[in-house]
Amino acid sequence: MGINIGKDYGTWKEVGGRFEQFPMKEQLVTERREKCSFSFSDAELVQITTPDIYIVYGDILFKQHLLYFRPTYDVPDMVKLRFTLSGNGTIYNYVNNKKYLFNSNRQNIIYMPELDGTGEYDTGCNYRFFEVHFAKEKFLQLSEHSCRSLQILADHLDRGHYAQIAEQNLPISLAMHDCIRSILNCKYTDGLKLMFLESKCIELLVLQVEAFEAALTKKQSLPLQSAYDKECIYNARDFLIQNIQQPPSVAQLAKVCGINEFKLRQGFKGLFDNSIFGYLTDYKLNYARELLLEGKSIKFVAFELGYSSVQHFSTAFRKKFAISPGKLKI
Repeated sequence: MGINIGKDYGTWKEVGGRFEQFPMKEQLVTERREKCSFSFSDAELVQITTPDIYIVYGDILFKQHLLYFRPTYDVPDMVKLRFTLSGNGTIYNYVNNKKYLFNSNRQNIIYMPELDGTGEYDTGCNYRFFEVHFAKEKFLQLSEHSCRSLQILADHLDRGHYAQIAEQNLPISLAMHDCIRSILNCKYTDGLKLMFLESKCIELLVLQVEAFEAALTKKQSLPLQSAYDKECIYNARDFLIQNIQQPPSVAQLAKVCGINEFKLRQGFKGLFDNSIFGYLTDYKLNYARELLLEGKSIKFVAFELGYSSVQHFSTAFRKKFAISPGKLKI
C-alpha cells in the first residue's frame, strides 16, 4: 500500500497505491506496472488490485542505506503476506517499537496497520519483494475454522494488535515461488482473472500456514535452545548466503558466528530442517531457478553462484528439479 518515503525526516515521496485505486466490485481487477526513480532509489513496481486483495511486486535498488517512513493515513486495514525474494532489510516501527527483519528467500504473515519509522537496506544489490494484502474482514473470514496458529493471528487482528504469525521468518518454498510466478504472469482477463488471482493468493496463504504449523510442531519436539544460540545460528545462515560463491567451512562458520561446531550443526538442522550445506545447496538452486526465469544465461548463473563448471551446475539443477537448466521455460 501507499507509504511516504524520504531520505531524511521531512522530505517525502509517496510510493505505492492509494486507497481510491482499489476497484469497485464491478471493476473486478486493475493492474499497473511502472518504473520510478527517486533520489533514494530506483524501483520497478507491479500493482494488482481486486475488491478484497492488493498485490505488489517490487524490484528496488536503494541508493542510500537509511530511509525514513511515514504513513499516508488513507490506506485500508489489511494483513500482509510478505515474501522477500532477494536482498536484506530491517524496518524499525516507532508505533509499536518493534524491529522487523526481511532476509532473502524468507516469508512471514504480518499485521502492521501503521508504519512510522526507519528502514535500513543493502545498497550493493537489488531488493526484491512480493506481497499479498488481504482486507482485514476477508482475512478474518478465511481464518475462521482454520488452524490454531492462523486463528491466534486473526484474534490479534480482530483486536487491532500488531502481530506476526511467528517471530522468525521461514524459507520461501518452491511451491510458493511457483505460486508467485503464476500470479505475476497471469494471462486471464476479467472475471477469470479475478478468480485465478484470488485462488492463488489463498493458496499462498495455505502454503505459508502449513509451513509455520510444521515448524511449530517440530520446534515443540526439539531440545530448547538459548536465545544466544539461535541468534548465532541465524547469523550463520545469513553469513553462509552472503558468501555463497565461496562458502566457509563449518569450522570457519562456527568461529565467525561465535558458537561451537556441534551446536551449529545440531541447531541448524533443528531450525531449518536441513544440514548446513544441504540448506546452502537448496538455496543456491532455488535462486538459480529465479535467475534463469529472469532470462540470465546458464553460464552467468553457474558463475554467479560459485559452481566450478556449467556441467556441475547443470547436473545439480537436473537432480533437484528433474529438468535441465536449458529446458526451463521462461
